[in-house]
Amino acid sequence: MMIELKQKYTSIGGWEEEPKPLQSALNKDINADVVIIGGGLAGLCASLELVKSGLKVVVLEKEFSGFGASGRNAGYLGGALGLKYDLFLKKTGTEGAKNVVDFYEKGVDFAENIFKEYTIDCDYIQSGLIRAAIHESQEKSIRNDMKLGAELGCETEFLDHNEMRARGIPPAFLFGSYISRGGTLNPGKYIQGLRRAAIQAGVELYENTPMVSFHEVDGTVKVKSPNGSVSAANLILANNAYMPQLGLLQDRTVPLRVSAIETMPLSPTQLNALGWYNREGITTAHHIMESHRLTARNTLVCTTKKLHYVYGSKTPNEPDFGQYRALKIAIQDRFPMLKDISIKSCWSGYISYANDALPVVGTMGRHKNIYYAAGCAGHGLGTQGMIGNFIAKKILGYEESMLTFLMANKTPRTLPEPLRWCVLNGALFAASRLDEQVNRKART
Repeated sequence: MMIELKQKYTSIGGWEEEPKPLQSALNKDINADVVIIGGGLAGLCASLELVKSGLKVVVLEKEFSGFGASGRNAGYLGGALGLKYDLFLKKTGTEGAKNVVDFYEKGVDFAENIFKEYTIDCDYIQSGLIRAAIHESQEKSIRNDMKLGAELGCETEFLDHNEMRARGIPPAFLFGSYISRGGTLNPGKYIQGLRRAAIQAGVELYENTPMVSFHEVDGTVKVKSPNGSVSAANLILANNAYMPQLGLLQDRTVPLRVSAIETMPLSPTQLNALGWYNREGITTAHHIMESHRLTARNTLVCTTKKLHYVYGSKTPNEPDFGQYRALKIAIQDRFPMLKDISIKSCWSGYISYANDALPVVGTMGRHKNIYYAAGCAGHGLGTQGMIGNFIAKKILGYEESMLTFLMANKTPRTLPEPLRWCVLNGALFAASRLDEQVNRKART
């Protein structure tokens, strides 16, 4: 298994190749109305909203648009299903928690509208999503989450054994909660569609252009890159999990490494044996969920299973073969009819997580003209783009109520190192051990 996985590792994610040609790197000093650091969902959606009003917008991207989580995620447009309701309910109270749930639900609408507005074909299947149990012992957790979610505005339907089988859901998934909103897509095609739309709209995108530093003087922010600079009235830092490596939000967010594995395309015979006619995206009710989905190219993608925190909030772009092995075992456990399936690719990336499971959004600088956004906690496919859009609207003079709510939130502090490394990885290890106990029960 190890030899196969080493041969299949890709350093840029498995959904899409690096766009060709890349936009040229910045090699001069220029002025703009807004400069954005990060060419992912938040950065590009912000840029598209700003150029509509005739502003000059410059986006600096260290690698290429979609290099980070925007192009590496599982492709679940999932709304509020599977959120850690109890974490932010304690923090915000019932009314605040309802606002958070509504925010995530509206993230689905936002993304679907973007697909239409910019004619982005990203293999979107509006199938809904299922949070499934792989053992009877997980029913209480699913029922409790459904009840709490409904109280906060996320209505789901319980699917019993018979209803799951009637849908053709593979038999390893016993029962679960179903939400009809959202579905699955190819995140690589989505972010590259946004990239094309931004370039066509007149956004100046510079790739292979890292930010070296920034400083504010008399209301103007100057961003320096290795061979140039941008001076602008406003700066948006849309770097999500990479923010701590810029020296920002180290005490409020942590990057967690997540991994994915994709099989070779399934044959018609294998697809028939699998069932799964509507191709609903499935996540499991583990402490650290598994996600399983079929793609438009008839491959099976499995993600997460284990999480890892790298000391010092670092984000090395390197393989994690221990996670890939765990994902391969998960595929064998959930899909025994595909036990001999080969692996097409495997990859890793980073999500940004805060202790209260809420996005971290705010401003800094003397003139409050430096904005930042991070902490989407693995649920950002709809909401990160929407947050970028909200920040753009605030710059233009209109503030969304949800942005006001998020900016007022006081994110809990993280522990200092080495306590952070010890506590985080200790908790993740304990969660994995509990999940493995459930897996062993399911195997028997």
